[in-house]
Amino acid sequence: MLIPSIDLLGGRIVQLVQGQKLKLAFDDFDFWIEKFSKYPMVQLIDLDAAMRQGDNTSLVEQISKRLPVQVGGGIHSVERAQQVLASGAHRVIIGSALFTAKGKVNTEFASTLAAAIGADKVVAGIDTKNGRIAVKGWKAEVDLTPDDAIPELNPYSGAFLYTHVDGEGMMQGFPIDVAARLRKLTDRQLIVAGGIKSQEEIDQLHALNVDCVAGMAVYTNLLAV
Repeated sequence: MLIPSIDLLGGRIVQLVQGQKLKLAFDDFDFWIEKFSKYPMVQLIDLDAAMRQGDNTSLVEQISKRLPVQVGGGIHSVERAQQVLASGAHRVIIGSALFTAKGKVNTEFASTLAAAIGADKVVAGIDTKNGRIAVKGWKAEVDLTPDDAIPELNPYSGAFLYTHVDGEGMMQGFPIDVAARLRKLTDRQLIVAGGIKSQEEIDQLHALNVDCVAGMAVYTNLLAV
């Protein structure tokens, strides 16, 4: 399954390269909402909130009422997760809050969150740079690998979102071998992102029972949506 992505930065829909360099920006929300309305799930990320430089809460709420979305970016508490769900999101994506500064999986928070909102509403964000998990808007890393984290978080998550930050926005293809390895670590839904560029890749991932998020390839019309 293809999950199109809407990334919000400064009140616009954007596409960044490796989470840093602005490549594309759009203001026509109605156009993209209409385009994505046929999909069973759309990914909605508040990059300002993720980077701790403000938020796009009003836009997130508006889009959540019009599309079936899983929302991420700056969700660090049970209360915030509940607010996002109450505003219309189907699921919340939790990344940085699942990891401690000392490089441990924060299973206490994961357990509390799952108990409060239901594990099926939790998408565990496993964002990786150079093989290590990246946090705080991909500006910091913890000494953990996806292979370390996924088994520990499995009881508290309905899905995992693995973002290959090294290839994000570059449209150089996603490493299928990584998807195959990660697939063996969990029985939950596995979603991958970062560099997706072709329908052939999507089909290869589907054959592994892996879903994918695409952004740059969608907004540049490399992938038909």
